[in-house]
Amino acid sequence: MLRTALRNVLAHKARLIMTALAVLLGVAFVSGTLVFADTTANAFRTASAQSLKGVAVSVRAEEATDTDAAGGEEATATDTAGGEDGRRTSVLDNALARKIGRLPGVASVRPTVNGEATLAAKDGRPVDADNNGQSLATNYLPGQDGKDGHFPLKEGRGPVAAGELALDARTAERAGYRIGDTVRFAIDGPALVKKLVGIVSSDDPRVTAGGTLTLFDTRTAQQLFLHPGQFDEIAVAAKDGTDESALTDQVQVLLPKKGARATSGTDLAAEQSAQIVKNTRSLTKTLLVFAGIALFVGVFLIANTFTMLIAQRSREIALMRAVGASRRQVVRSVLIEAALLGLVASVAGFALGLGIATAMRPLLNTTGAGLPDGPLVITPAAPLSSLAVGVLVTVLAAWLPSRKAAKIAPVAALSSVDQAPAARALVFRNVLGALLTGAGVLVMLYVSTLRTSAESNLMVAMLGSALTLVGVIVLAPLLSRPLITLAGKVTTRFFGVSGKLAKENALRNPRRTAATASALMIGLALITGLTVGGHSAQRAMANEATQGLAADYKVTNSTTRGLDTDAADKVARVPGVAAAAPVTSAGLDTRGRYGVITGTDPKAFGKAAQLDFRAGSLRDIGPGRIAVSDEFADQAGLGVGDTIDADMATGMDTGKAPKKKLTVVGIYAKIRAADDALGTLTDVLPYAGSKQLENVLVKAEPGKAAGLERKIRAALGDSPLLKVRSQEQLINENNGAITTVLNMLYGLLGMAVVIAILGVVNTLAMSVFERTREIGMLRAIGLDRSGIKQMIRLESVVISLFGAVLGIGTGIFLAWAGGGLTTSSMQEYETVLPWERLGTFLALALMIGVLAAIWPARRAARLNTLQSIQPS
Repeated sequence: MLRTALRNVLAHKARLIMTALAVLLGVAFVSGTLVFADTTANAFRTASAQSLKGVAVSVRAEEATDTDAAGGEEATATDTAGGEDGRRTSVLDNALARKIGRLPGVASVRPTVNGEATLAAKDGRPVDADNNGQSLATNYLPGQDGKDGHFPLKEGRGPVAAGELALDARTAERAGYRIGDTVRFAIDGPALVKKLVGIVSSDDPRVTAGGTLTLFDTRTAQQLFLHPGQFDEIAVAAKDGTDESALTDQVQVLLPKKGARATSGTDLAAEQSAQIVKNTRSLTKTLLVFAGIALFVGVFLIANTFTMLIAQRSREIALMRAVGASRRQVVRSVLIEAALLGLVASVAGFALGLGIATAMRPLLNTTGAGLPDGPLVITPAAPLSSLAVGVLVTVLAAWLPSRKAAKIAPVAALSSVDQAPAARALVFRNVLGALLTGAGVLVMLYVSTLRTSAESNLMVAMLGSALTLVGVIVLAPLLSRPLITLAGKVTTRFFGVSGKLAKENALRNPRRTAATASALMIGLALITGLTVGGHSAQRAMANEATQGLAADYKVTNSTTRGLDTDAADKVARVPGVAAAAPVTSAGLDTRGRYGVITGTDPKAFGKAAQLDFRAGSLRDIGPGRIAVSDEFADQAGLGVGDTIDADMATGMDTGKAPKKKLTVVGIYAKIRAADDALGTLTDVLPYAGSKQLENVLVKAEPGKAAGLERKIRAALGDSPLLKVRSQEQLINENNGAITTVLNMLYGLLGMAVVIAILGVVNTLAMSVFERTREIGMLRAIGLDRSGIKQMIRLESVVISLFGAVLGIGTGIFLAWAGGGLTTSSMQEYETVLPWERLGTFLALALMIGVLAAIWPARRAARLNTLQSIQPS
């Protein structure tokens, strides 16, 4: 039986190639994900180890720490406010560094200052930090040779004076700076300028993945971020033979009782390693989910292939049974054949997976993932897991066909090449499918009533989606008859005999047609669900970003400091500006209801925003007089003329908030730009968190909006921290993350669609072989080669469109039912169907059907008529 299995693999290699490709692609995804995960974790560990190289003890402040496991560095501050100048305060100072340096066993100490500096490029525009906006800044600490070994120089020298700085090579290249240029940057206010005297290299992954790095001399860094003589961290290097744990205890004794902590280099590395595993686990799980989807789709192709092969080899199996082969031996032969196919395809898939793993890092970094460089890492678990998954999936997919082969009676098999499936089996399948689909639909209808995206709700939604998809797959043979019959009326009307034959061929074996279409259905259902959900979310975010906004530009600061209180006045004097409305906000608690009150200049706000007043008007707002939104009025029981003693606060905690007497003079339909209440700037500004403006809404004069951005920036000092965005830019910024995620998910789901296409090609090719005599008879009675090709093409198109209709319909339902989970975070969310994209998916299915039929149709048309009709 082993020799028989080997012979069958070699004899049917052409027919099995599509199945092998499906296994290959699925395994490639699995192996690529596993190798990518190992490679990424190793790269993070390497970068972390590099940053901790020679560090026996790290002394850092305990409060307000921000650990970044990717870079192995930690920006630390004990007081984020610091003082009136906005600088932070730290308990780590020069005196402490000198004490630590005098300890026995200490080789050296490296005190560092960490902060952020946003750069302007040479053309004046801010340099965006691709890695989540990390604009790193620290001190350059030269040794006796005048160089800092932590930042090797590539050009020039290190900064030594207040008017100098250095940049890493990637940052300098992106910004267009060369040695001697004047560099503009900002810390937390107006733009500063310093001369570029050095260009260094850095292996910090936050920099290599797209962040920026600016270096100052130690005194200047302290003046910018801390106070003279203070540091964020003190890294301690030990002499050879020094016990690291004992040294850590000695250092801890020297530290103040509060505000600082000593950690050994070993413990710090362990902490960062654990954080790295945590950070990469979610990405790995996500990629493996899509690999599982690809393999699940491949199961249909594999099962379909072996079912058809067994039907075509029924005479051979009957002969084997007649000469003494048992049912168990027949099953074993088919499973061995499947295992061999899975093994060969898995080996090739693992090799392809290495290429996928190599390409994944730069691809994800284009989306701002911030993954560090590193060599490809292949652990024994990756190839073993990939091979096991590929072989196991192939064997499981072939198990049911092998049992079917073993049950064929020798005489019945010798007298009939193919038999229709038993009616009882289809009845049982239909009942099971109806139960699964009904259960899935009920769960999803329950999900549609939920309004939060809590983890438990997401799990329920995933369960409902899985039940619905599986149920539709099981019901597909039943659904195929009415849908394909309807499509057949169109093909018959426009293509005559070829169209009618295509319909009959698709209906001949509903199980095979359903299995072929289901593979495409799964891919399109998931893509449609993502598209509808993503499009609806983008529409909601676009509405929220510009709701009630008539302004042409919105000016903000990229830090929490906000804008100066006179920013609106400066912008209003810019030629071409019709109105500049200052905006800030504070907490408002009255009658047991908490809300947010927006402070502004009502007259300018009326030009920059569109308010629909239910009662009163903007002109009624003044000192001590506010308008409230209709929602807040209903919640708090407020009406025009009511006087309230409001607790004014900068946050939700209003226990000690100051009281302010306010009179309600208007009620308006709530918009995002106006929050729950609207008052004057003088009433709200004293209670704002930063005591600064949050933004300025700018309305341009008719025809003057173009080019106004540069003038506004210039009027406000042209700080790199300034953001001057049009309505279109606000929408794009809000939707950017969703678009990036959708594009990545499309790419991942594309693998499932490719496998589905292979399934259509394989099914048609094997169906042509199965119907050789039938095609020969059609040729003999007058159907020409073009008619044969057309028949095969139409059959392929009908099957593809059947799968597309099922997939798109199921995807729309799942997106609608699951959409309510986003309501808590996006109040404007409602399901919106992107008809153009859905039409594109149908056109794609049509194209898939046409392309998938090219090879099978040519093969059918080339069959020799006389040889085809001869009995085998």
